Amino acid sequence: MSRMPRTPHVSLHPAFAILLVLLIALLGCSATAPTSTPTPPTPTPRPTATVASSPGPTTVTFPGQATPVKAYQVVPAGQGPFPALIVIHENRGLTEHIKDVARRFAAQGYVALAPDLLSRVGGRDKFATDDEAVAGINGLSREGVVEDLQSTFDYLGGLAYVQQDRIGVIGYCWGGGNSLLMATRVKGLRTTVVYYGPNPSNLEDVANISGPMLGIYGELDTRITVAVAPLAEAMQRHGRSFEYKVYPGAAHAFFNDTGARYNAEAAADAWQVTLAFLQKNLK
Repeated sequence: MSRMPRTPHVSLHPAFAILLVLLIALLGCSATAPTSTPTPPTPTPRPTATVASSPGPTTVTFPGQATPVKAYQVVPAGQGPFPALIVIHENRGLTEHIKDVARRFAAQGYVALAPDLLSRVGGRDKFATDDEAVAGINGLSREGVVEDLQSTFDYLGGLAYVQQDRIGVIGYCWGGGNSLLMATRVKGLRTTVVYYGPNPSNLEDVANISGPMLGIYGELDTRITVAVAPLAEAMQRHGRSFEYKVYPGAAHAFFNDTGARYNAEAAADAWQVTLAFLQKNLK
């Protein structure tokens, strides 16, 4: 009977055997142990609400106390939040001239909002001519206008890209009178600019004005300029800041470069005076 061949016996030195066992163990661990790189924590995104998402001109509508208020809004390009300026139109309503003025202020770094104060009767677009718009303006109540200006102020204060404590108002002609009236009624206005606008019916109401005011007037506009001195006296009596300038040879509405009474020299200087005032008191 044949025998199976015997496997030769290999003898290992004890020390070498121990090393071999350890090596096998280490190799086994490296082959089976899971490996992972710690995931860094996700950074918290920075808020972007103060970035103007749609710079440039647009038409907006916001809630009013009686009816929604339409307005022409221009937001500067760049990083907010920005100071804001309410631009109140003349008695012909929200015209292309006032829209152009709003764009000029936006170019200076202000969110410019020109409310259509004919919104209660359908808006400026409802009226075919300036004369019809004037008749519509004459039919508005003073209290209704103040309500819509309060709504305008509230709307601006709710925008993330507007500095809520830096909202001012500027008005021209009929709008100048209403910018002054607004300053006596709406709390929180930072600054007020009046371009040849009439005084409020109760001059003592200027005691309610909270911020500095600038007045711009034309020498030939005697119906308005005759009331400037009493206004200055009332402002001083109540400890309110008021600076003003009367332009020699300039008539009512001299800033309107689309009108017959436009005075280029006076308008250019008034623009610089206004910008300097706003830079100091609103920005």
